[in-house]
Amino acid sequence: MKISASILAAKMTALSTILPTFKKENIDYIHMDVMDGNFVPQISFGEAITKEVGELTDIPLDVHLMVAKPEDHVQKYLELKPYCVTFHIETTHFAVRLAEEIRKSGAKVGVSLNPSTPPEAISTILPYLDLVLLMTVDPGFYGQSFIKTGFEKIEKVRKMTSPYGIELEVDGGVNESNIRELKQLGVDLCVVGSGLFKTGNPNEQGKKLKELAKG
Repeated sequence: MKISASILAAKMTALSTILPTFKKENIDYIHMDVMDGNFVPQISFGEAITKEVGELTDIPLDVHLMVAKPEDHVQKYLELKPYCVTFHIETTHFAVRLAEEIRKSGAKVGVSLNPSTPPEAISTILPYLDLVLLMTVDPGFYGQSFIKTGFEKIEKVRKMTSPYGIELEVDGGVNESNIRELKQLGVDLCVVGSGLFKTGNPNEQGKKLKELAKG
């Protein structure tokens, strides 16, 4: 299991102290939840903070664009050379074109699905994807519990994506109690926020979550 640490759950003023302590064997990616106050009700941060975070660590950035019309914003993030840029299928009418632009830059292409969005919404774009991010909470509201119907949806999406070699990422309510089951269902990568940072030692908690996932 790979772990993507969501800094939305961290104290922003402490990032310069926390991020350099992360070890790549415990934390695989730094998850950047970019929120515009439009697609989701909250505003988080943009490319300036994302750039600063990238300068604090060698761990690759996992950029999650929770914004309307991501095609208008994506280039600013591609310039930061992230591992992956993920956009929501609900936010654009130009998903294939956007996916091709991201992949051309050298970054991986991710598409996200809200809890209420059916898996079929991404069926025509699967050949253009490297990753599917399933939201197991409603996006834009920090600290929610895992939506239990998420397990069934994970199984369905895993069947859809397997023929294409697409990574499956889950975001929302991931913690010690469910990470093993997520691994068993075929999840490759988990975004973890409060499940990491509330422990006071996110680096060691990342290591523990990986061990729990192994069973």
